[in-house]
Amino acid sequence: MYQYSEKDKQIVKNRTKEFLFQVKRRINGDLTEEEFKPLRLMNGLYLQLHAYMLRVAIPYGELSYIQLKKLAEISEKYDKGYGHFTTRQNIQFNWPKLEDVPKILEELADVEMHAIQTSGNCIRNISCDHLAGINNEEVEDPRPWCEIIRKWSTFHPEFSFLPRKFKIAVIACDTDRAAMKVHDIGLKLVKKKNEVGFEVFVGGGQGRSPFIAKKINDFVKKKDLLNYLEAILSIYNEMGRRDNIYKARIKILINELGEKKLKSLVENKFKKFADKKLSLKENEIQEIKNYFKLPISGPIKSEIPLKKNKQYTNWLNQNVIEHKLSGYSIIMVSLKPYNQPPGDATANQMKTLSKIAQEFSYGEIRVTHEQNLVLPHVKNSDLFNVWNQLKSINLATPNIGLITDAICCPGMDYCALATARSIPISQKISRYFKNQSIQEKIGKIKIKISGCINACGHHHVGNIGILGLDRNGEESYQISLGGSADENTNVGQIVGPSFPEKELMKAITTIIKTFENNKKTKNENFLTVFNRIGIDPFKKDLYETSNSK
Repeated sequence: MYQYSEKDKQIVKNRTKEFLFQVKRRINGDLTEEEFKPLRLMNGLYLQLHAYMLRVAIPYGELSYIQLKKLAEISEKYDKGYGHFTTRQNIQFNWPKLEDVPKILEELADVEMHAIQTSGNCIRNISCDHLAGINNEEVEDPRPWCEIIRKWSTFHPEFSFLPRKFKIAVIACDTDRAAMKVHDIGLKLVKKKNEVGFEVFVGGGQGRSPFIAKKINDFVKKKDLLNYLEAILSIYNEMGRRDNIYKARIKILINELGEKKLKSLVENKFKKFADKKLSLKENEIQEIKNYFKLPISGPIKSEIPLKKNKQYTNWLNQNVIEHKLSGYSIIMVSLKPYNQPPGDATANQMKTLSKIAQEFSYGEIRVTHEQNLVLPHVKNSDLFNVWNQLKSINLATPNIGLITDAICCPGMDYCALATARSIPISQKISRYFKNQSIQEKIGKIKIKISGCINACGHHHVGNIGILGLDRNGEESYQISLGGSADENTNVGQIVGPSFPEKELMKAITTIIKTFENNKKTKNENFLTVFNRIGIDPFKKDLYETSNSK
């Protein structure tokens, strides 16, 4: 993991002191809420329906056991005893008191954490593959590049007030576990003619107008990466819309200009930057890479304990992945216990998981963009022990990749922008499909739920996407099918009119039934069937069922 330098520590502490002064001015009435808004947003503080919400950065999803323990302590001391892990690999506290936020930031700074650039019209937290550095597919570990980009983008004087928020993701293999193509910029490390560089994708995003990012460069050299990013951001900052919040993202700019025109503008700008000081030297790159060496030296002989325990076996099959080094495994920790809000973790769960990580995973934890956690380096021989400890805190649900492993935004239970609830919908799905054999029979499927058109629940790219709407004061849910956020990124197709909440579960079960009736083999997954038969059979079954009530 990256370790803060003395300069890093001082920057974060200075920001905390500044914000303490700003909070005091707000509490004393020297600032109105409108005047305070840009100041709090620069420090990750939102005003939601019932209270302030603090979003804490977890750069590229990496946590130490010390940091996770601190997050647990903060949730107990200043919140309601839990935290919510988000689709941006961050964590949110939903109930802090305004006067306590500077204290929280001070405690975070002690463990090299902050809330800088987790909100506002700036470059947000850099996303990454949660299996970075521990899978056999990648060209090289993408995490050092996330850190290089984070260093470049933090407090960037030109890009602190962009037309709209800006999101970057980095991957290093053909399998996309970071939803790279629905980011403003997606970077993929590739190897060509024995040299490693970047494919560059621009203009992905969801929200009111979903777009898949377009590749504008097949190969940018490592040394040129920051200059090329600077060129893209400069063009966006100059030409992005500032008169209409719904048309302000770079996805709209590339759609209006066209892919070729944007690429031409970027290339011309890049030529001006190419020989400037942003060019990366090999020793600078290596210095960052040194922070990300594996904590384990090499493969070992270590066997997975086999037990006559069905729950343990289910967990092994569903939640445990092979590590790049033999003798080790990767544990996917599901934050989707049945009937619980997706992504939430209690203080006790975080504290216990911190201890588990310290003892069994070299002190490391990772956060996925699908609102789960990862123990990245566990000896095979320790798996049964770790499973027992996770089970004791209700974090051993064997449902990774199954129908109850849904993504869900906070919705109208918390968010001032939401038009419908989303958490209760995820809980209904979780309760209905909790039977393990039913889930395994359905197979790999991704349900994603948003409480409004802003798509924080990524409904556009769900195999089954659910969007909450307000229909004359009543909650209603629009369903889309066939979306995907992986290497075959696709925006789902809307099936038709929305469903009232009381009819939604019936609609979902109808979709599953249509899927199962059209399988050619028992192992065929939902997307394969959907891509083969199209949306019409689903529409027919959905609305015939609805009309025959």
